[in-house]
Amino acid sequence: MAIDDPLQGTGGDSTADAAETTDSESGSAPAGSESGGAPAPAPSLGSALRPLLLRLHFYAGLLIAPLLLVAAASGFLYALSYQAENVLYRHELRAPVGDRVLPLSDQLGAAREAHPESTITSVRLPDEEGATTRVLMSAPGLGESKSLAVFVDPYTAEVRGDLVSYGSSGALPLRTWLSEFHRNLQLGEPGRIYSELAASWLWVVALGGLLLWTGRRRASRRALFVPERGATGRRRTLSLHGSLGLWAVTGLVLLSATGLTWSKYAGENITSIKDQLGSATPTVSAALEPGTDTGGSGGHEEHTGGSGGHDMNHMEGMKGMDVGVDLAVVAARQAGLDGPIAVTLPTEGSGYVIAQTDKQFPVRLDAVAVDPATGKVIDELRFADHPVLAQLTRIGIDAHSGLFLGLFNQLALALLALSLILLIVWGYRMWWLRRPTKERRMSAGRPMPRGAWRKVPLPWLLPLAAVTALVGWFLPLLGISLLAFLLLDGALGLLARVKAARV
Repeated sequence: MAIDDPLQGTGGDSTADAAETTDSESGSAPAGSESGGAPAPAPSLGSALRPLLLRLHFYAGLLIAPLLLVAAASGFLYALSYQAENVLYRHELRAPVGDRVLPLSDQLGAAREAHPESTITSVRLPDEEGATTRVLMSAPGLGESKSLAVFVDPYTAEVRGDLVSYGSSGALPLRTWLSEFHRNLQLGEPGRIYSELAASWLWVVALGGLLLWTGRRRASRRALFVPERGATGRRRTLSLHGSLGLWAVTGLVLLSATGLTWSKYAGENITSIKDQLGSATPTVSAALEPGTDTGGSGGHEEHTGGSGGHDMNHMEGMKGMDVGVDLAVVAARQAGLDGPIAVTLPTEGSGYVIAQTDKQFPVRLDAVAVDPATGKVIDELRFADHPVLAQLTRIGIDAHSGLFLGLFNQLALALLALSLILLIVWGYRMWWLRRPTKERRMSAGRPMPRGAWRKVPLPWLLPLAAVTALVGWFLPLLGISLLAFLLLDGALGLLARVKAARV
């Protein structure tokens, strides 16, 4: 829900349309509605706030909309990238179904043989036939949070290819590029300011637009939900803008909230509050007792030989005992970890960490730690035991990423992103149509006159200012940009008064 300030100008609509719009948007009563010169009743909270909301919605939509447009366009492409990856990387992701799945240790051995310069850190096991095993390796020259993903045919141990993988979701190059562009415009850490600004203002613009749209006077309730029939010009654009925004507002607010959870500055505040509430996301403990043999010093060479890895504790030159990755997976399966899993190999002082990776509904995100010397589960963590706030954060982030509900989630994200693009385009169109005269082609619509905050009664203004300051502190980029808007607007107002005084 972007730009909407119907108070100024007619924008080429009919005189009747302009008059109706002015009355309905200003919240004023029609002429002659009061009799005998009786004093006007005190304004309601809605009518007092409306001019302020109009001015805020106008400026926020006008100045933040370009950032939202980039975020929406890149988010639209990202939502569709899952299916594109399945097509683009089909050779790596799929393999002909064979008669028997080979031991996991043999598959890891094939990956190491193909990339002897790299070190295996973890492996992802699918739960569907014909899907390849994804072996993740740390390799020289890769950026932060990136791994070399080696795709191994589980039936033949043939290496079908390798690609750079990013993050815990295992995004491949196409989705990684779109993700980084959506998050930081491919500019690294400084670029995150753009996405945090967009996420910080999205809920403000969306909720402000909702209040403005539902507060309009209309002939029928139907016009609240669907575009007005027979409307033309700016009135028709406003009808499209408002009705679509009404349907999209819940999704847009959720996108804003979930996007802020991993933003730079607001994200730190959210994490701090979660920690103070005891709702930090817990992790399974794979730490071994002091003096326990871990089966190596972190290079994992001893985890990939033998038939299944269970005889490796008898191999010459072993630094410690290790039941092998296959038996570690068996232990995790016996502990109830079904479906797709990720296995993190042990390092010095720690055991295997095996976690479910199914983020679709119902989620399967339990995890266990396995002692490499005995093959016994030494710790387990069930997703159901996470604090509620940690669960909601996990689900919210996965929903924002298109993982929570699979294809349905991805289509919903694409529709939301497309809706936001249309809302912004229609908002700018209304701004253009409200220019004072058609003859002045370079002119544009004006905002609500300054001083709208003076119309808000003091008992409401003070709490509103306090809430705004609190929100601005919690969402620093929102607070800083709002203050910048106010200072700029004040400077422009002062300049206008100086010019008027000279005339």
